[in-house]
Amino acid sequence: MNADRKSDSRFEHKGTVQLTAAMVLSGTLGIFVVESGASPFNVVFFRVLFGALALGAYALARGYFRDHGLTPRKLGLAALGGLFIVFNWVFLFQSYENTSISVATVVYHTQPFYVVLLGALLFRERLTAAKAGWIALAFGGLILVSGVTPSDFTGGDGTYLLGVGQALLAALLYGLSTLVTKRITGVRPHLIALVQVVVGIPLLLPFADFGAMSGTGADWGWLVGLGVIHTGLMYVLMYAAYAQLPTAKIAVLAFTYPAVAMVADWAVYGHHIGLVQALGVPLIVAASLKVTLARQPASAPAPRTAARAPEAASRTATPAEC
Repeated sequence: MNADRKSDSRFEHKGTVQLTAAMVLSGTLGIFVVESGASPFNVVFFRVLFGALALGAYALARGYFRDHGLTPRKLGLAALGGLFIVFNWVFLFQSYENTSISVATVVYHTQPFYVVLLGALLFRERLTAAKAGWIALAFGGLILVSGVTPSDFTGGDGTYLLGVGQALLAALLYGLSTLVTKRITGVRPHLIALVQVVVGIPLLLPFADFGAMSGTGADWGWLVGLGVIHTGLMYVLMYAAYAQLPTAKIAVLAFTYPAVAMVADWAVYGHHIGLVQALGVPLIVAASLKVTLARQPASAPAPRTAARAPEAASRTATPAEC
């Protein structure tokens, strides 16, 4: 019994380190996007291109293509999820330009509420009064964090308001991807993620401006990093951690992502949210935890390894699942 407890403790500690590392990497995503100097469509195109190469090489090395479990229906669902994921990234990266990495990331972190609302609307999933209350509280926090004032609707060029709307739309697309991907079972999450980024290549090809990339030079390193580090390495760390951690710990550690993003945005670009905006952050965090943990009991154990339970490990291929 003691040996089992020690083993479980080691697995959970390892998973904690892996997920924390993945969320820290997620928090630096905006820096890579901005420093690349490329347009959002070009950034996402090269992210999915280099990400597909990285994930494909990892899956091949681990032998995941054998007994992959993909059927035409599952492949179609993964492709549909990929459609939502790819354009979710486009709108999020556009939001970075029109607001800031900090504001866009916190607004984007309203994703769990869209999952609940869309589930109730599209699939008749139960929406309790308590969940509705927490969602209302979260959107109150969202109003504070966004920093939008009546003057944004009546004056100015509307760029900031557009950026907030783009972050919200990105979160909505994420929610749609989550609901679609939840219906894929028996397939390793690495393969689902691989399908999603591969689908993004032809989807974004008509929007990519290769002529604008001619003077990119050393900035190619940022784009390669988005694919190899923020899509390949980060997903491998996330999925390994998910297989070893309980839902409650995953939900809490997920907030490392926006915290690091806000610190990085301040350290590199001098951007920070104001005092009134900061008051909205704990509202979103508390409501997100309540809604996420209500969707799945905190005591539910995660599968010990993705290899033993690929069905349970089938998760949306995004960095902020909770």
